Amino acid sequence: MSTKGDDGMKRFLHGGNIYGADTPAGGWLDFSANINPLGLSEAVRQAVAAGISQIVHYPDPEGRALKEALADHYGLRREELILGNGAAELLYVFCHAVRPRRVLLPVPSFSEYERAALTAGAGISYYRLAPEHDFAFAAEDLIAALPDHDCVILGNPNNPTGGLLSREAIGRLAETAKKTSTTVVVDESFLDFCSEEGGYTVRDLVSRLDNLLVLRSLTKFYAIPGLRLGFAAAHPALIKRLEESKDPWNVNLLAQKAGVAALGDHAYQRAARDFVEQEKLWLAEALAAIPGLTVFPPTVNFLLLRLAEPWPAAEEVCAAMRQRGILLRDCSNYPGLDHRYIRAAVRPREENRRLIEAFQACCPFEA
Repeated sequence: MSTKGDDGMKRFLHGGNIYGADTPAGGWLDFSANINPLGLSEAVRQAVAAGISQIVHYPDPEGRALKEALADHYGLRREELILGNGAAELLYVFCHAVRPRRVLLPVPSFSEYERAALTAGAGISYYRLAPEHDFAFAAEDLIAALPDHDCVILGNPNNPTGGLLSREAIGRLAETAKKTSTTVVVDESFLDFCSEEGGYTVRDLVSRLDNLLVLRSLTKFYAIPGLRLGFAAAHPALIKRLEESKDPWNVNLLAQKAGVAALGDHAYQRAARDFVEQEKLWLAEALAAIPGLTVFPPTVNFLLLRLAEPWPAAEEVCAAMRQRGILLRDCSNYPGLDHRYIRAAVRPREENRRLIEAFQACCPFEA
């Protein structure tokens, strides 16, 4: 366990930045953002188009239609739900409403966990996941650290490693954390991509555990990052605290309509899970066949890669790919990773072939 103190804000970068003067004429082939490779569903497209004329009105501050759709889809009660302009917004709302003093972060993990905690004045402790164990979580280690922390934030699946912790393990962690007055925040933003979701989600436990907050994103699974949409599930007492700390119109009208349409598009949901389940394995196998690339076991719609020498550093590889019109996520700024790690999203087959060809062309190993 290592501790990060008051040494100031580090640089926080994300994938998906397709903007800039060097944008190629044909646009970027973006493997840096983990968005559903099937793209926008037709149901969502039609709902957004139909809603354009209504943007002369404020959005419903209670998001009633969307909460009803979420409650039905995820088996929750409306009073256990709060809507967000993406799941990340709700992470910030939580940190500023609850004001944790010492936050435990398994790393590597999504950088906004740390940034949100720091902006609320919290201290940070790192629990470093081991690459030799595929960055797997050890629930017992997290449980042992609970007495020294009043909050734990973890991704399930974890970004960028794809690591998963079982429902039973997280439930045990949250139950034990209740005894130490520790809040457990579980980010399930990518879990919709997982065909075996039932073995991992803990969203239904919020009805009896008032120290559990579960974040979910609709942005990624339904390919609407430009709209931004997420929600959180928690005990009604915690939801009330969060509602009192956020903007009443934080989710715009078009995002609410898109969410309702997306949740009702069951054919799209099945097709996306089936496609990602097959394509992630094809892409992982094809990348692993390139000399010097280690591919960590994929669980959802992205893969973590490690570059062995004589491959250059991740920054150089990403720059070379950028010259070819391809964006990848340099993971060297993740705590717990170094200059040898890259993350790549799962895209449609033809785009994945282009990525493989680009890696083969850049490969420093002799044929």
